[in-house]
Amino acid sequence: MKKKNKYLIGIIAIIVIIAGALIISADAGSSKVQVAGSTSVQPVAEKLVEVYKESHPDAQINVQGGGSSVGIKSAEDGSADIGMCSKDLDNNSSLQQYELGKDGIVIAINTQNQVSDLSDEQLQGIFSGKITNWNQVGGSDGEINVITREEGSGTLDAFESIVMGDSKIKDDAVVQSSTEAVKQSVSQDPNAIGFVSYAHMSDDIKAVNVNGVAPSDATIADGTYELQRPFLFLTNGEPTGETKNFIDWVLSDDGGKVLADEKIIKTSK
Repeated sequence: MKKKNKYLIGIIAIIVIIAGALIISADAGSSKVQVAGSTSVQPVAEKLVEVYKESHPDAQINVQGGGSSVGIKSAEDGSADIGMCSKDLDNNSSLQQYELGKDGIVIAINTQNQVSDLSDEQLQGIFSGKITNWNQVGGSDGEINVITREEGSGTLDAFESIVMGDSKIKDDAVVQSSTEAVKQSVSQDPNAIGFVSYAHMSDDIKAVNVNGVAPSDATIADGTYELQRPFLFLTNGEPTGETKNFIDWVLSDDGGKVLADEKIIKTSK
């Protein structure tokens, strides 16, 4: 009888140990944060995670792209804890929104191109295909090669809303799936034009003034540079656990310093 009791106690102890291990494992799993969406926001989010982990070394946060539409859907269906989005949401969206700041949409051309300023009307003409040669807008003779973004891109949605209006981007425009891909196309083609995130501008492409206004921290902040859109984090309801901790940090002064370094502009509203 005593031997049976010992066996029973041993079995109970093993069950308790296994149950405890499962609880610990579940807790550890729940601390993982999945972030997905906009490829424009993605490098900014990756930098935020990198700096956050300096003071939170045990944090497990994974960031992946896919586009703003993926960010919205992933937040809605729970496949991501945080959705990344680079466009305004519909008014009927139930998602919780956290604005990191504003990003300009830069009209990018090759560094060899002498054009320095384009109007809204000229941009609409170029991207719709009504204007086909650079000499029609003050440049050298050369067929304009239009580079655009894929459907579902927040950058594309914002560009179409601000610049194109009721006009459509021409059917034979070259479609690229990320800001970096657009930059590469423009940097390699003297006759190319595209639109990219201000946060990811670099010296290998040239920014065009729009209606006489250059994209800059100041002109984006005060709204005089009109081609701009929000960078958003999205959650389905109030965040909890590590997700909340990370978002709170991003919106703090520490996160704000990272965002400023990444050229995400706090508006003067």
